[in-house]
Amino acid sequence: MSGIDVPDTSGLYLDGMWRPASGDDRIAVRNPATEQVIAEIPVATAADVDAACRAAATALPGWAAVPPAERARVCRAISEALAGRAAELGDLVAADLGMPRTLARNVQIGLGVADFANLADTAERHVFEHTVGNSVVREVPVGVVGAITPWNFPLHQIAAKVGGALAAGATVVLKPSEVTPLVAFALAGIIAELDLPAGVFNMVTGDGPGVGEALVRHPAVDMVSFTGSTRAGARVAALAGERVRPVALELGGKSPVVLLDDLDDATFETALRRGMAGAFLNSGQACNAFTRVVVPAGRLARAEEVLADAAAGFPPGDPFDPATRLGPLVSAVQRDRVRDHIEQGIAQGARLVCGGPKAPEGLDTGYFVRPTVFSDVTRDMRIAREEIFGPVLVLQAYRDVADAVAIANDTAYGLAAGVWGQDPQRAESVAWRIRAGQVDLNGARYNPLAPFGGFGDSGHGREFGRWGLAEFLTTRSLQR
Repeated sequence: MSGIDVPDTSGLYLDGMWRPASGDDRIAVRNPATEQVIAEIPVATAADVDAACRAAATALPGWAAVPPAERARVCRAISEALAGRAAELGDLVAADLGMPRTLARNVQIGLGVADFANLADTAERHVFEHTVGNSVVREVPVGVVGAITPWNFPLHQIAAKVGGALAAGATVVLKPSEVTPLVAFALAGIIAELDLPAGVFNMVTGDGPGVGEALVRHPAVDMVSFTGSTRAGARVAALAGERVRPVALELGGKSPVVLLDDLDDATFETALRRGMAGAFLNSGQACNAFTRVVVPAGRLARAEEVLADAAAGFPPGDPFDPATRLGPLVSAVQRDRVRDHIEQGIAQGARLVCGGPKAPEGLDTGYFVRPTVFSDVTRDMRIAREEIFGPVLVLQAYRDVADAVAIANDTAYGLAAGVWGQDPQRAESVAWRIRAGQVDLNGARYNPLAPFGGFGDSGHGREFGRWGLAEFLTTRSLQR
């Protein structure tokens, strides 16, 4: 970890400048691999949140009047600045999240770079005014956006909200996760160097119950965009509902990948191995991870063999070791929560194929969890129904395609899913029967321009592409 350039985290970014918080409380930021404190961040007070929201409200008319092409230029400048510092920022994410360094640079920072650039392109192409009969309909910024972002993709999710709002002409008060805040401070520093009018972007830090709720409740906030747990999202929606304010919620998932019965042996194995690699990309800390593997009952034993062998290729280790593919979980709380789910799976009768609740050998320090696979998992078990958010896969066997679809849809969530099939048309037909906001067919690559969001307990609203811009727009009409 030596040589990492940790940004100055002593202040809040309010009304175009760095300012100290008006209170003395601080939150420690720990490296999840070593458990050592690597930074401290201020806890904003109600007065700080008020100052940020008032600054955003004051800046709103001027920023909303800026031409879309100029707003796009700002987003593109942010993207270019992030790209120029990708190695440094990737190390920051590796240090406070625990994702292996190379993946952090390519995925965590790479996605943020692409998001700001894509939103710039979207804003330039978007038609903000339409004529409908004797009416002129104009799409206008929703107003002041309170953006509350999670710890698992600390730049990608900020880019979705901050980039989308800025491109739409809205102003922003960002509250990043207090668990992985370092890249947010670096981003605020980049924005501070641009010629952005004061108050267009503001950042306050602290916990959710204190700072987050103060932001959601503030009378100057016109919309809240939140990514996090379903429980926290329900609380945000309830608070915003008290003021009749719109909320975009990107919440949890329990995403299935269905392997159809027509797959040949080689493709069946490829689907299992690629599925595990995707599910373990961020140590399983992704709301859209395919953590339920739905396979034909007659091939369950072979699936167990393949996944056990694949898991052996994911030994947990130091995120700064080039050989590491699986880093620690983000915190002691998260590690203990995942281990509790593993213990519950065993207690409820699921069969442990590999892994388990004990600390990986030689890794008593750090928030590490063994890569774990369960089989003989029934639909009523907690590990089949609740989001675990760790490197844990559950195998669920099906009798026929109708049963496979029923298993895939037997969840309170509806964020993502995957389908693998030898016959592409048949596989696509099955994919459309699964109630999820985004379905991958035969391992199709992630598309940052496609809408992202889900059904049910996964929330509502969409991010990225033109849909991610539209979240921060509303409509007015002039009859003439």
